[in-house]
Amino acid sequence: MKKYCFFLFILFFSVLYTELKAQTGNYDAQLAEKLKADDLGMKKYVMAFLYSGDRVSEYSKEERAEIQKGHMANITKLADMGKLILAGPFFGTDAMRGIFIFDVTSIEEAESLTNTDPAIKAGVLKMELKEWYGSAALVIIPEIHQKIQKTGFD
Repeated sequence: MKKYCFFLFILFFSVLYTELKAQTGNYDAQLAEKLKADDLGMKKYVMAFLYSGDRVSEYSKEERAEIQKGHMANITKLADMGKLILAGPFFGTDAMRGIFIFDVTSIEEAESLTNTDPAIKAGVLKMELKEWYGSAALVIIPEIHQKIQKTGFD
C-alpha cells in the first residue's frame, strides 16, 4: 500500500510539473520586449489612489459635474498618450474614490500627470502615489478594452 501511495504521489507531481513547465513554454521574447517585461513578465508602474478632496463642499452640484467632465476628459487624454493604463472608481461612498495605474517609471512623472487633472486642481480629488510591481501585460488592457467597450463615458 505504501509503495502504491508513493507511486501515486510521484505520478501526481510529475504531471503537475509537466503542466507547469508547459505553461511557461509559451514565452514570447518579442512581446516581452515590446511590453518592457522583466524575466518574470513584470514591470514597475505607479499606482494612484484617489481620495475625496478637501474642497468638495465648496462647489455646487453643477460645478462638480463640470469638474467631473474635465476629469473624464483628462483620463481619456492620459490613456491616449499611453501613460494611463487602468482607471476606475471604487464602489461605496467612503473617502477612497478610485485608482489609476500609470505606465511611468517614477512617482514624479505620475505626479506631474495627476496635476493635469481638473478634479485635482480644484481640490475635489487628491491622490496618493505608490510604486507598484505588476504584470507587464497590463499595458495592453486599453487595446483590449477598446474592442469590448460598446459606449463611451460622455
